[in-house]
Parts: sequence; structure tokens; C-alpha cells
Amino acid sequence: MLLTGKFAVITGAASARGIGRATAQAFADQGARVAILDLDATAAAEAAASLGEGHLGLAANVADEAQVRDAIAQVLAQFGRIDVLVNNAGITQPVKTLEITGADYDRILNVNLRGTLLMSQAVIPAMRAQRAGSIICMSSVSAQRGGGIFGGPHYSAAKAGVLGLGKAMARELGPDNIRVNSITPGLIHTDITGGLMQDERRHAIIEGIPLGRLGEARDVANAALFLASDLSSYLTGITLDVNGGMLIH
Repeated sequence: MLLTGKFAVITGAASARGIGRATAQAFADQGARVAILDLDATAAAEAAASLGEGHLGLAANVADEAQVRDAIAQVLAQFGRIDVLVNNAGITQPVKTLEITGADYDRILNVNLRGTLLMSQAVIPAMRAQRAGSIICMSSVSAQRGGGIFGGPHYSAAKAGVLGLGKAMARELGPDNIRVNSITPGLIHTDITGGLMQDERRHAIIEGIPLGRLGEARDVANAALFLASDLSSYLTGITLDVNGGMLIH
């Protein structure tokens, strides 16, 4: 059991077929107690209950500082400590540069980038006090290849910002024994992507992936499990690609 005795917070993990939910399940299977944070309190509670006893589901908008701090206070009151944070919550929008409005920009940046910062700020004091912690930031292959899949340029910018933020936090927090790493998923088959792709486009994309298939949520979850566990105890500031070879660089 890789995470026995560990307590984890995962944002955006209520969706049944999403990366966050798969990560929560993988963590629970490996002994962690998990707090799922999502916009919908009922969905978060049901997702936590599906993991078994001892898990927690809370409502929080990761872009709202007050909601984030309140949720983390509740997690600490229940668990006593936080060993792992997975900044998974994110949204996308398939528009082109000239179609991006100010409201679009703010919405995409607030959830994907500001949310990563606010959640990290909320857990860092507790991790510093225990002199241990792992923060995992979910970016995207879109940040590396300049979009071209589903998200618009503002999504690519937000996810590129996540990579820069993660590296800077890793450098700053290393002396506190807090590791910060990022994951860049490629095209992962979830409810969101499944609804956006027609069969012809799916086949065209798969032809460009050396492993010959779309990723599954569990592929990303297993990468997060590695970064959360002591197997990666000497890794910080890295970007872990989970894309089947879609981008080799």
C-alpha cells in the first residue's frame, strides 16, 4: 500500500469518469484517506462515499479564496493533516484567439491557474508545519504543443502558467520538504472529451499517437499516485508527460 496513513485532497473529483475521480479511487485503493472538493456538495459527498468509509466530500470553488480556505480548514479538522494535494480542477473552452472575450479569459484563468495557486497556498502552512508534502499540479499537453486539440489559446496559456507556477513553488518549497510536480495529460477519454469528438477525428488523432490509443483516466491517476507516494521522494519540479507519445520532446 503506497499511501497508507496519508491524507489527500483532490479538487474537481466528483465526475464519475473524470481524472480526479480515478485519482481519488487509486489513492483510496492504496490506503489514503481522501477529501474530494468539487463545486457540487452532493456530488462531492457521493463521490467520497463511493470510495468507502473515512473519506470526505466538500463543496468549494477553487477560484474563490474564502471557499478554499474554509474547505481546507474542514479537511484539517477532520483529518488532522494533509499529505497530498492534487490540483485537478479545470475547465476548457474550444474557441480561437479572436473569439476570446475578457470574461472567457478570466473564467479559464481563474479556475485553471488561480485555483492552483489558491489551493496550494491553503495547504502549504500545514505541510510546512509537518515538514512534508506533495503537491501535484494538473497541466496539459496543450501547454507544450500550443493547443490544437480542444482548448483555446487562453486554456493553453493557463496550463502553461500552471507549469511555471509548479516549478517556482518546487524551488521555493524544497527546503520545507514539500515536493511540487506537474502532470501533462494528452488526450484522455473522459465524459468531456468523449462528447467533443466525432469518430473520424478520434481516428485521426489516434493515428498520431505512437501507443495507438487514447489515454484512460486511470493512466493519469497512476502517474499522480507515483508522484504522491514515496516512490518519487527525490522528484520535485518535474513535468511528467502522460500522452502515449503524442508529444515527444
